[in-house]
Amino acid sequence: MGRIVVGITGASGAIYADRLLTHLKDLGQETHLVLTEMGKKVCAYEGFPDTAAKADRVYDNKDFFAPISSGSYLHQGMVVIPCSMGTLGKIAHGIGDSLLTRAADVCLKEKRKLIIVPRETPMSALHLQNQKVLADYGSVIVPASPSFYHKPATIEDLVDTVLARVLDQLGLENHQVGKRWREP
Repeated sequence: MGRIVVGITGASGAIYADRLLTHLKDLGQETHLVLTEMGKKVCAYEGFPDTAAKADRVYDNKDFFAPISSGSYLHQGMVVIPCSMGTLGKIAHGIGDSLLTRAADVCLKEKRKLIIVPRETPMSALHLQNQKVLADYGSVIVPASPSFYHKPATIEDLVDTVLARVLDQLGLENHQVGKRWREP
Protein backbone atom coordinates (compact mmCIF):
# COMPACT_ATOMS: atom_id res chain seq x y z
CA MET A 1 0.00 0.00 0.00
CA GLY A 2 1.25 3.44 -0.89
CA ARG A 3 0.45 6.84 0.54
CA ILE A 4 -0.95 9.48 -1.77
CA VAL A 5 -1.60 13.10 -0.82
CA VAL A 6 -4.59 14.74 -2.50
CA GLY A 7 -5.26 18.47 -2.52
CA ILE A 8 -8.60 19.94 -3.56
CA THR A 9 -8.90 23.63 -4.43
CA GLY A 10 -11.84 25.84 -5.32
CA ALA A 11 -11.73 25.21 -9.06
CA SER A 12 -14.81 23.63 -10.58
CA GLY A 13 -14.51 19.89 -11.12
CA ALA A 14 -15.10 18.28 -7.72
CA ILE A 15 -16.11 15.08 -9.49
CA TYR A 16 -12.45 14.59 -10.46
CA ALA A 17 -11.30 14.62 -6.83
CA ASP A 18 -14.23 12.55 -5.61
CA ARG A 19 -13.68 9.80 -8.16
CA LEU A 20 -9.89 9.88 -7.70
CA LEU A 21 -10.29 9.19 -3.99
CA THR A 22 -12.64 6.30 -4.80
CA HIS A 23 -10.20 4.81 -7.33
CA LEU A 24 -7.25 5.18 -4.95
CA LYS A 25 -9.16 3.38 -2.21
CA ASP A 26 -10.10 0.61 -4.66
CA LEU A 27 -6.39 0.28 -5.50
CA GLY A 28 -5.49 -0.10 -1.81
CA GLN A 29 -3.79 3.28 -1.50
CA GLU A 30 -3.77 5.25 1.75
CA THR A 31 -5.04 8.77 1.06
CA HIS A 32 -4.19 11.99 2.88
CA LEU A 33 -6.48 14.88 1.95
CA VAL A 34 -6.27 18.63 2.35
CA LEU A 35 -8.97 20.95 1.03
CA THR A 36 -9.02 24.69 0.70
CA GLU A 37 -12.07 26.48 2.09
CA MET A 38 -13.30 27.09 -1.44
CA GLY A 39 -12.55 23.46 -2.27
CA LYS A 40 -14.98 22.40 0.45
CA LYS A 41 -17.61 24.82 -0.85
CA VAL A 42 -17.22 23.71 -4.46
CA CYS A 43 -17.45 20.04 -3.49
CA ALA A 44 -20.73 20.75 -1.70
CA TYR A 45 -22.08 23.03 -4.45
CA GLU A 46 -21.29 20.53 -7.23
CA GLY A 47 -22.98 17.67 -5.37
CA PHE A 48 -20.06 15.97 -3.63
CA PRO A 49 -20.44 17.02 0.03
CA ASP A 50 -19.03 13.71 1.33
CA THR A 51 -15.79 13.72 -0.66
CA ALA A 52 -13.62 14.21 2.44
CA ALA A 53 -15.13 11.10 4.03
CA LYS A 54 -13.50 9.01 1.29
CA ALA A 55 -9.97 9.85 2.49
CA ASP A 56 -8.10 7.95 5.17
CA ARG A 57 -6.87 11.18 6.77
CA VAL A 58 -8.11 14.74 6.34
CA TYR A 59 -6.07 17.76 7.41
CA ASP A 60 -7.06 21.33 8.11
CA ASN A 61 -5.52 23.60 5.48
CA LYS A 62 -4.12 25.80 8.27
CA ASP A 63 -2.38 22.93 10.11
CA PHE A 64 1.32 23.32 9.41
CA PHE A 65 2.00 20.63 12.03
CA ALA A 66 0.36 18.00 9.80
CA PRO A 67 2.78 15.28 8.70
CA ILE A 68 2.38 16.15 5.00
CA SER A 69 4.01 19.55 5.66
CA SER A 70 7.38 17.87 6.23
CA GLY A 71 9.82 16.30 3.82
CA SER A 72 10.51 13.60 6.40
CA TYR A 73 6.99 12.24 5.91
CA LEU A 74 7.26 9.66 3.16
CA HIS A 75 4.62 9.26 0.48
CA GLN A 76 4.44 8.37 -3.21
CA GLY A 77 3.26 11.74 -4.44
CA MET A 78 0.63 14.43 -4.43
CA VAL A 79 -2.22 15.26 -6.78
CA VAL A 80 -3.80 18.72 -6.72
CA ILE A 81 -7.19 18.10 -8.31
CA PRO A 82 -8.89 20.24 -9.44
CA CYS A 83 -6.26 22.95 -9.24
CA SER A 84 -7.25 26.59 -9.39
CA MET A 85 -4.97 29.00 -11.18
CA GLY A 86 -4.44 30.90 -7.92
CA THR A 87 -3.16 27.79 -6.17
CA LEU A 88 -1.12 26.79 -9.21
CA GLY A 89 0.55 30.22 -9.22
CA LYS A 90 1.38 29.98 -5.51
CA ILE A 91 2.89 26.52 -5.93
CA ALA A 92 4.89 27.65 -8.99
CA HIS A 93 6.44 30.49 -7.00
CA GLY A 94 7.05 28.73 -3.69
CA ILE A 95 4.32 30.48 -1.72
CA GLY A 96 3.58 27.91 0.97
CA ASP A 97 1.01 29.95 2.86
CA SER A 98 -1.38 27.02 3.44
CA LEU A 99 -0.93 23.34 4.16
CA LEU A 100 -1.90 22.49 0.58
CA THR A 101 0.70 24.78 -0.99
CA ARG A 102 3.31 23.78 1.62
CA ALA A 103 2.73 20.07 0.92
CA ALA A 104 3.13 20.72 -2.81
CA ASP A 105 6.31 22.69 -2.13
CA VAL A 106 7.62 19.73 -0.13
CA CYS A 107 7.04 17.48 -3.14
CA LEU A 108 9.09 19.81 -5.30
CA LYS A 109 11.98 20.10 -2.85
CA GLU A 110 12.03 16.36 -2.13
CA LYS A 111 11.72 15.48 -5.85
CA ARG A 112 8.50 13.57 -5.23
CA LYS A 113 5.78 13.22 -7.84
CA LEU A 114 3.58 16.33 -7.97
CA ILE A 115 0.64 16.09 -10.36
CA ILE A 116 -1.35 19.23 -11.08
CA VAL A 117 -4.80 18.91 -12.68
CA PRO A 118 -5.81 22.43 -13.76
CA ARG A 119 -9.47 22.99 -14.50
CA GLU A 120 -9.63 26.36 -16.19
CA THR A 121 -10.40 27.63 -19.65
CA PRO A 122 -9.35 29.69 -21.45
CA MET A 123 -5.89 30.09 -19.98
CA SER A 124 -3.95 33.31 -20.06
CA ALA A 125 -0.27 33.53 -20.89
CA LEU A 126 0.38 33.87 -17.14
CA HIS A 127 -1.50 30.61 -16.44
CA LEU A 128 0.52 28.85 -19.12
CA GLN A 129 3.80 30.33 -17.86
CA ASN A 130 3.07 29.14 -14.31
CA GLN A 131 2.40 25.64 -15.66
CA LYS A 132 5.69 25.74 -17.56
CA VAL A 133 7.49 26.79 -14.37
CA LEU A 134 6.01 23.79 -12.55
CA ALA A 135 6.82 21.44 -15.42
CA ASP A 136 10.41 22.74 -15.44
CA TYR A 137 10.60 21.93 -11.70
CA GLY A 138 9.46 18.36 -12.37
CA SER A 139 5.71 18.55 -11.84
CA VAL A 140 3.38 16.76 -14.21
CA ILE A 141 0.54 18.85 -15.61
CA VAL A 142 -2.52 16.74 -16.47
CA PRO A 143 -5.22 19.08 -17.78
CA ALA A 144 -8.79 18.06 -17.03
CA SER A 145 -9.32 17.41 -20.74
CA PRO A 146 -11.17 14.15 -21.28
CA SER A 147 -10.77 12.04 -24.39
CA PHE A 148 -13.61 10.83 -26.59
CA TYR A 149 -12.11 8.02 -28.69
CA HIS A 150 -13.61 5.36 -26.45
CA LYS A 151 -17.14 6.75 -27.04
CA PRO A 152 -18.01 7.64 -23.44
CA ALA A 153 -21.59 7.08 -22.36
CA THR A 154 -21.53 8.93 -19.01
CA ILE A 155 -19.86 11.88 -17.32
CA GLU A 156 -18.00 9.36 -15.17
CA ASP A 157 -16.58 7.74 -18.33
CA LEU A 158 -15.25 11.16 -19.40
CA VAL A 159 -13.81 11.96 -15.98
CA ASP A 160 -12.12 8.58 -15.82
CA THR A 161 -10.14 9.26 -19.02
CA VAL A 162 -8.34 12.02 -17.11
CA LEU A 163 -8.05 10.00 -13.89
CA ALA A 164 -6.53 7.07 -15.74
CA ARG A 165 -3.65 9.35 -16.77
CA VAL A 166 -3.31 10.58 -13.17
CA LEU A 167 -3.13 7.00 -11.89
CA ASP A 168 -0.54 6.16 -14.56
CA GLN A 169 1.57 9.13 -13.45
CA LEU A 170 1.37 7.90 -9.84
CA GLY A 171 2.88 4.61 -11.01
CA LEU A 172 -0.38 2.69 -10.53
CA GLU A 173 -0.50 1.46 -14.13
CA ASN A 174 -2.32 -1.79 -13.28
CA HIS A 175 -5.59 0.03 -12.67
CA GLN A 176 -8.71 -0.76 -14.66
CA VAL A 177 -9.93 2.83 -14.87
CA GLY A 178 -11.01 3.83 -18.34
CA LYS A 179 -10.01 2.24 -21.61
CA ARG A 180 -6.60 2.48 -23.19
CA TRP A 181 -6.18 3.32 -26.86
CA ARG A 182 -6.74 0.34 -29.15
CA GLU A 183 -7.18 -2.13 -26.29
CA PRO A 184 -10.34 -4.24 -26.11
